[in-house]
Amino acid sequence: MTEIEAASGWGQLARVRYVENERCVYIEMPNGSIGWVESPGPVDYEPGQVILVLGDRIEVAPEGLWKSDTWVAVVRIKKDDCTVVEFGGSTRIVPPGSIPHAVGNTVEVSADGVLRVLDEKPIRFLDLPELDDGMINNFIDRRDRELQSFDDFGGLESVINRARELIELPLTHHDLLERIGARRVKGVLFTGEPGTGKTMLARIIAQESQATFYQISGPEVVSKWFGQSEELLRKIFAHAKQQESAIIFFDEIDSIAGQRDDEAHEASNRLVAQLLTLMDGFNADSNVVVIATTNRPHDIDIALRRPGRFDWEIHFPLPSRGDREKILAVSARRLRTVDPLPHAFVAARTDGWSAAALAGIWTEAALLAAADRRDSIMAEDYIGGFERVEEWQRQKAINSVGVK
Repeated sequence: MTEIEAASGWGQLARVRYVENERCVYIEMPNGSIGWVESPGPVDYEPGQVILVLGDRIEVAPEGLWKSDTWVAVVRIKKDDCTVVEFGGSTRIVPPGSIPHAVGNTVEVSADGVLRVLDEKPIRFLDLPELDDGMINNFIDRRDRELQSFDDFGGLESVINRARELIELPLTHHDLLERIGARRVKGVLFTGEPGTGKTMLARIIAQESQATFYQISGPEVVSKWFGQSEELLRKIFAHAKQQESAIIFFDEIDSIAGQRDDEAHEASNRLVAQLLTLMDGFNADSNVVVIATTNRPHDIDIALRRPGRFDWEIHFPLPSRGDREKILAVSARRLRTVDPLPHAFVAARTDGWSAAALAGIWTEAALLAAADRRDSIMAEDYIGGFERVEEWQRQKAINSVGVK
């Protein structure tokens, strides 16, 4: 054995956490793990003292050998004798240290306590987009389009009249209804097959009542980050309450507000709960109406359809023959056409078609006219467009029942 080897000693650095019965020493390792060693003789170590465990004996080590790992955390609770910090999704209690700090500060911290304040604001441990008014503006419908009125809707007069009663009237005569003491209309559910004009009518009502129109679809508000979807909804509702009048429009609300149960995703349950809270939070001064569309009303959480929420419902049926003729005539007014056009003929042959399917006729008719190098739609284009969409409708019906 060499002289150097005889004088050397290898062991593990540790720090005393607690001494029991003068022999059992509970220690903390530099990596944070906890253990214990048995001393061959009585010891009087103090908590926090640095030691070196050398096989069958323990030696006192210089304090300077102990190098605590540091990490970045956010102060959540501050007491006189300790500080609670959060990092990596977990919390830890550390000594307060000698550095002044406050709740919400981003700090560098070690097992010895707070070492320094890095920022007065809490750090975001995930790189989430900021939810500010700039993002809220993305949901306000300000797209440039030709102004439309109720005369441009075409058909479904009873639906229009009921919608004007439940939505336009409360928005434009909010003060009168408040003086009467009537119960507020908070939410109206538009039900019916896709393409029956639910979104179009909501936009027209917003325009006619001069209300700010917020249009929301499920994927736009559902975030993969915990709690961010609820925060976005809160900001949209808060922004709407600041307007003179507003309509918050949820397209296909069943996609984000399904029935809550044990099998539903936790994020979906939280979103429904948040929506319930927001609708219940309307006060007498709020001039906001929430409209939602669905073709599956029974899939919506039952709590959303109780009084004071979406307790008013307007059903949009497929247009009747007379409605279809009106829809076709209204659509023709916005196009360059050559009269006369056989609206009655087409309306009689489109039973069960939605307004959206009828609109497809004009797209096909315009393509036929353009193919002939003409800048207006003639009756032959109109019929040809109808026949093309009719074939497409027939193929869709065949595919839906699995017939090849």
